[in-house]
Amino acid sequence: MFVSQILAQIRAYVRYHATVNELSRLSDRELDDLGIRRFQIDSIARRR
Repeated sequence: MFVSQILAQIRAYVRYHATVNELSRLSDRELDDLGIRRFQIDSIARRR
């Protein structure tokens, strides 16, 4: 059970990091098309 919790946390971190990287690569215009401001990227990635 403990190992599965650690693996779940690792997967969540990997998803968070991938989301931040993908959104950070977008231009401000592309983010605006999605309704996202650059300062929101971290909070959006944490909710994912």
